[in-house]
Amino acid sequence: MDTAVLSTLSEFFVAACLLAGSLFVFIGSLGLVRLPDFYCRLHAPSKATTLGLGATLIASSIYFSVRGELSLHELLIVFFVFITTPVSAHMLAKVALHKRLPNISGAPVGDPESDGVE
Repeated sequence: MDTAVLSTLSEFFVAACLLAGSLFVFIGSLGLVRLPDFYCRLHAPSKATTLGLGATLIASSIYFSVRGELSLHELLIVFFVFITTPVSAHMLAKVALHKRLPNISGAPVGDPESDGVE
């Protein structure tokens, strides 16, 4: 395969990954600002922003591997972010439930009146 075609094809994939990554980061940031309560806001950065960061780091990995500089740093960062983000989101949700933070209806979570239990 010609190096010009390989370069053009790799540039296309890098641009697509960067565009997808920036779109996911923007959606995650917008969700963090616009969603009504803590429980809803927890999902935006933990899901969308993680995908955005992953796409951006994959673009970086493709770019440097095509240039001939094999770098595994990006893959390690993606691995650790994908492992630690769900754990931290789970721990934040457990603390919010323990502290009985109110949900969108305004009633504390775990409150018998909000659960429908008489």
